[in-house]
Amino acid sequence: MQVIEISHPLKDHYLTIIRDKETDFENFREYSSKLSYLLFIEGTKNISTKVKSIETPLTSIDGLEIENENVAIAVLRAGLGLVDGVKNLLPSTSFGYIGVQRNEETATPEYYYENLPNLENKNVFILEPMLATGGSLSFAIDKVKEHNPKSIIALTVISAPEGIERLKKEHSDITLVTAKIDEKLNENWYIVPGLGDMGDRLFGTT
Repeated sequence: MQVIEISHPLKDHYLTIIRDKETDFENFREYSSKLSYLLFIEGTKNISTKVKSIETPLTSIDGLEIENENVAIAVLRAGLGLVDGVKNLLPSTSFGYIGVQRNEETATPEYYYENLPNLENKNVFILEPMLATGGSLSFAIDKVKEHNPKSIIALTVISAPEGIERLKKEHSDITLVTAKIDEKLNENWYIVPGLGDMGDRLFGTT
């Protein structure tokens, strides 16, 4: 499994803002959105392109365009915070949704919703901001693989080493792009230092 941790001053700046417990949900939402642009740019670096002949105002040239169609799957609800970067950088992207919530007593994923477009031979980007135990993301990847995509790229804001190791064992064929690999999980399976519950902070709930 390829693991890419973004290195960029803007990433560090945005991440510091959303980690801060004093950041209100409006700014948390705004800077999470800004991070989504950096994650998607990094996540698309290795997707394939094809030649397209075009006419500029002056001459004919061969340009390049993305070869395969793209789909983004947001893991509800925190994944909605990463939609903007995908939607605005590549407007032709289709979107799907998988609802998975963590059982707070067992840390196991509980599935409650699915709405997916056609994924066959598509580049699929799974938006799951917090990779903690890896249960929810691994479950979402299993669901996506049932539809024969060309590639799977997971975009996360923060990843715990424990979640990365799980994905390496269960889904060694994917690419993981993350803004930061944090220290560990605590006894309640929350990422440390982390940023708290991303869904709650995005939507102003507790």
